[in-house]
Amino acid sequence: MPENTPEREHDLVLLGATGFTGELTAAYLAEHAPAGLRWALAGRNRARLEAVRGRLAEIDPALADLPLLQADSSDEASLRTLAESTRAVVTTVGPYLAHGMPLVAACAAAGTDYLDLTGEPEFVDRAYLAHHETAVASGARLVHACGFDSIPHDLGAWFTVQQLGDTDPITVRGVVRAAGTFSGGTFHSALGAMSNAGGMRSAMKERRAREQRPEGRRSRAVSGKPHRDRVLGRWLLPLPTIDPFVVARSGAALASYGPDFRYSHYAGLKTLRYTAGAVVGVGALAAAAQVGPLRAQLLKRVPQGQGPSEQRRSTSWFTVDFVGESAGRTVHTRVSGGDPGYTETAKMLAESALCLLLDDNPTTAGQVTTAQAMAAHLVPRLQAAGMRFEVV
Repeated sequence: MPENTPEREHDLVLLGATGFTGELTAAYLAEHAPAGLRWALAGRNRARLEAVRGRLAEIDPALADLPLLQADSSDEASLRTLAESTRAVVTTVGPYLAHGMPLVAACAAAGTDYLDLTGEPEFVDRAYLAHHETAVASGARLVHACGFDSIPHDLGAWFTVQQLGDTDPITVRGVVRAAGTFSGGTFHSALGAMSNAGGMRSAMKERRAREQRPEGRRSRAVSGKPHRDRVLGRWLLPLPTIDPFVVARSGAALASYGPDFRYSHYAGLKTLRYTAGAVVGVGALAAAAQVGPLRAQLLKRVPQGQGPSEQRRSTSWFTVDFVGESAGRTVHTRVSGGDPGYTETAKMLAESALCLLLDDNPTTAGQVTTAQAMAAHLVPRLQAAGMRFEVV
């Protein structure tokens, strides 16, 4: 916090704790937050917050008195009060393009750190355009995409780059494989992005025109093509997600990524038949997203605020393989863990918040990536929490 910032009532407030992923994040904090951390739950419905607090008290009886704050994503006054009461806000309330911008504004103005789970490129770009400069002036750190979007990819690329040195150009490709259920919030966000591709392109173009580029270096997200990977032995299908943009921004911010950094992002599939089927399936989903009634039916089939059973989550997993190449050298690394859509996402979000608050991270402000803000401390935290970062 800036030295001239008055003492805040709370260290951390979790907004959206009554949702499925929000309550998983609260439960993780109940088990792992250090003694003395002054944290609170926030949401619209006091009765539902009290029910969540009751379940947390079963984990730790001391949480029976955990503070509860009422705030609504559509009530700017309540969000200002919330932001001014705490050092950091974590939010699981999405889709963020629809519900998230007023909280970003409140945190940027109050000098309050902000963390979310968004995977929406347009939201991140519009947040940058509207609030980055305010956050730089206030000292707030705005850290988006602190879940499966995009921590395994952002920190995995950072981990890979550390194996290669910073004197020569570096090319990295990330390859995702997973078995698990994606969250309702992720599905709603993805359909929203597919249905508004024009808005996403417009926001990206405006950001590129304003954002400063690193002097004497460059960092790019490069669209790949479907092909068979000679190192991994899998068919690769380019993934049009937020992850490559996040990785490229980390590359632009950090000199350790070398003079010329390029990143490509793929799904890894066993056979060409599976790859072709995936192309058809994604294309059909994108087409359906353009038709209002079809989009509405799809959204009803995957409601927000609900998720799979603990047993189902316990059998889910993910891996992200990275192949880094520089100056004739090739390195293969891997990030892996359990259920990506819920259990690990809640862990990543909670550990990101604790790391941002408690660890001796580089001095940053404005909209920053997880790698830029705290990679050197967050990777060991996640390793201690059960995620694996390894050279293969």
